[in-house]
Amino acid sequence: MIVVATAIAACQWWPSSPPSWTGDEVAVLKSLWLASLPELSPDPSNAVADEPAAAEFGRKLFFDMRLSANGGISCATCHQAERGFTDGLQKAQAIGTTKRHTPSIVGTAYSPWQFWDGRRDSQWSQALAPLEDPNEHGTNRAQVVALVAGDNDYRASYESLFGKLPDLNDADTFALNTAFANVGKAIAAFERTIMPTTSRFDEYVAAVVDRDADRQSELFSDDEALGLRLFIGAANCTQCHNGPLFTNFEFHNTAVISFPGDVPDKARVSGVIEVLADEFNCFSPYSDDPLRHCSELEFARTGAGLIGAFKTPSLRNLAAPFMHQGQLTTLADVLEHYNNAPDAMIGHNEAKPLGLSKRELRQIEAFLTTLEAPVAESPAATQIESKQAD
Repeated sequence: MIVVATAIAACQWWPSSPPSWTGDEVAVLKSLWLASLPELSPDPSNAVADEPAAAEFGRKLFFDMRLSANGGISCATCHQAERGFTDGLQKAQAIGTTKRHTPSIVGTAYSPWQFWDGRRDSQWSQALAPLEDPNEHGTNRAQVVALVAGDNDYRASYESLFGKLPDLNDADTFALNTAFANVGKAIAAFERTIMPTTSRFDEYVAAVVDRDADRQSELFSDDEALGLRLFIGAANCTQCHNGPLFTNFEFHNTAVISFPGDVPDKARVSGVIEVLADEFNCFSPYSDDPLRHCSELEFARTGAGLIGAFKTPSLRNLAAPFMHQGQLTTLADVLEHYNNAPDAMIGHNEAKPLGLSKRELRQIEAFLTTLEAPVAESPAATQIESKQAD
């Protein structure tokens, strides 16, 4: 998704040779460089967020189909590692069909909001929602806790991390919810290990920083380099797709037409209401943070201006289809949409027409393909691959 707040008239005479980067442009490129990604901050709401044992427990839960009403759905059903932790479908298919496209979870530990509409404010609270959604896992919290209690390996992992499991025969609501939340925290500990790795773009930026013109020419074609200049310049894509993950994690209405037969999606205007009322949000008794540092939730923007606004997705490892319901099939379709900036079906389109030529759109598309890279090379990711091979 390429969102702009202002449009700059596009020049139609781009040279065929690659650009020579100015100091200001180099500064922007460095801001997008994966090497500029800061160290992941601790999650005070999840005491086991960075515990390797919790990540391993969460990995097992992530791939376990028993965490579903029909025994055939796991988190990995929709978040497929080989597809960049999405599924290649327009709308997610599990026990039923969901109303939106499966977003990637790569790097989402950096995001203050989860889901397309931001209806959850932590990875662990997000992990809980699909378990009880009738169209996804279709189970409930008592069944989830019973599965953990009835599996000797799971029970041992759980109790080493969180203490004794409650007796489901006499557990009160708080005890049951605490155990359920802890399952989400283990899954989140695993998901925190799922990160992007160095792409051809990142290698190119390193060459720009080193002023190595030969290496730049080896890494990027002329069109890819010119597409990058358009991306950070005339197209103003970095208005929203900024930072090393190519997202500002904010919400924007860009007038994407609804899925055929669906009513327009209210998106963030409904999502913010839901997250503020969520029983597992940052302010809840199930957060591990005794100080309840919840500034994102406390100062969350609300109101009608958010109608039809969706979270800006990362552009790393782009995989078709695109948008919140997979409405657009190709990158060319996406770029054409933003070039035209049609009126919104609901709310107001923040984007303005770009006025780029067909050639310039193809150059931006060429650049975007340079953001592809293996999803993860961490020890946890290696374990995933070896377990799947087994």
